[in-house]
Amino acid sequence: MPSIAIVGAGPGMGLAIARTFGSHGFDVALIARNRDKLDDLAGRLDAEGITAAAFPADVLDHDALTQALKDAATRFGGIDVLEYSPGGSLASTPLTAPSETNPSDVQWAMDILLYGAIAATRAVLPVMREAGAGTLLYTNGAGSVDPTPMLGNLNAAQAALRNWVLSLHKELADTGVQAAHVAIGVWIGTDGPPGGPAASAEEVAALYWDLHTQRDEVERVFTA
Repeated sequence: MPSIAIVGAGPGMGLAIARTFGSHGFDVALIARNRDKLDDLAGRLDAEGITAAAFPADVLDHDALTQALKDAATRFGGIDVLEYSPGGSLASTPLTAPSETNPSDVQWAMDILLYGAIAATRAVLPVMREAGAGTLLYTNGAGSVDPTPMLGNLNAAQAALRNWVLSLHKELADTGVQAAHVAIGVWIGTDGPPGGPAASAEEVAALYWDLHTQRDEVERVFTA
């Protein structure tokens, strides 16, 4: 069976992506910090007939993240798709306008978004390149493409991740490995700001399957 590793798995986008790929016969490796939450997600997927397992790791601990992905590859006989979206840690962090941003205001977002993505990629890409097949998908906010001043420090790190993914896509051309970037410009779910653009996680998750199967795009931007 093919498998997908979801780094930053949670009950929103992570679960929706797991269901999307699981409905197409994929086994699912769930990676995030909290084992209890991961076990709950795995149980929900198992109840739906999708094989899933939890591999706890913090994206800030690159050694632990690498080991979790190696354990997932051992459990499922390899990783065919990596999806990186550690969004939970970003929700509780301070945001600054560009002119008010200090280097430390950007560092935390770079650690989570860019450096974690690099560590996760290095854990799975060598085997994908050797096999000549694989998909690398990275989730980001739409501020990576069209920045908002009130999110100045976060958008800077998001743009760094986007730049790196677009460059990785070019590097991997003709290798059989696809790297692509998803920029989400809507609130996921129904509890967002009144009047703001929103969409269900299931609607957005369809983009990931398209990028994996069509393999002809480096980026999708989801807006209302």
